Amino acid sequence: MATFYIKKSQIDNNKIIISDDDLHHIKDVLRLKCGEEIEFYDEDEVRYTCKLAEYRDKTALFNIEDIQKVSIELPVNITLYQGLPKSDKMEFIIQKGTELGLNTVVPVVMDRSITKLDNKNFESKKVRWEKIAKEAASQSRRQHIPQIYHYINFENIIENVQKYDIVLLPYENENNVSLKDAIKTYKDNGNIIKNIAIIIGPEGGFSQEEINKISNIENVKIVTLGKRILRTETAGISAISMLVYEFEL
Repeated sequence: MATFYIKKSQIDNNKIIISDDDLHHIKDVLRLKCGEEIEFYDEDEVRYTCKLAEYRDKTALFNIEDIQKVSIELPVNITLYQGLPKSDKMEFIIQKGTELGLNTVVPVVMDRSITKLDNKNFESKKVRWEKIAKEAASQSRRQHIPQIYHYINFENIIENVQKYDIVLLPYENENNVSLKDAIKTYKDNGNIIKNIAIIIGPEGGFSQEEINKISNIENVKIVTLGKRILRTETAGISAISMLVYEFEL
């Protein structure tokens, strides 16, 4: 069953009103017929099971058949600080991260980033990335669409790390502390984890200067993801998958 996202303002007298891109997808791509079911989620994790009532000019009306407060999201919030990769790798990272349960993506310009951005070309990329996140969230029946933030510099991460319970930085030169070890140690010390950040370097990895700047911050844990060196588009997905196992499975 297809899943779409609404705001409460789209609900009127036990009906949901759909227009714009979602209308195109429902009418022309899915070719939903009157009486067929579909699911909507609002911003409060409320699920509406509906049946298509009718198509009108530039809108579709759905009768609400059932309303339930449900949660299929991860019990932790995950933010990915992703060193800007080349070509369309960010699209893959956002798509797969969304499927796994990622909440927020922050592109980061790092010392070894090859991709160069300015505000104008970034905005067009951001629109594309947000569309990918929305489609991936719908496909995987997520209740929330991940937020894609404006790109920042590595120094900005340092300013933000204190708002997370734990910050995981996978690093190729770390051989002893695994992601699992870092999470277990934090929990064993009586801490509750709700907000996690993952920092992933670009294709060339982190510079030594970046590691030196962040390694002494208390809640930052430099970890290994295993004995093999992972590509930038694989590392973040692997780290999120490990967190899914640790907190959900």
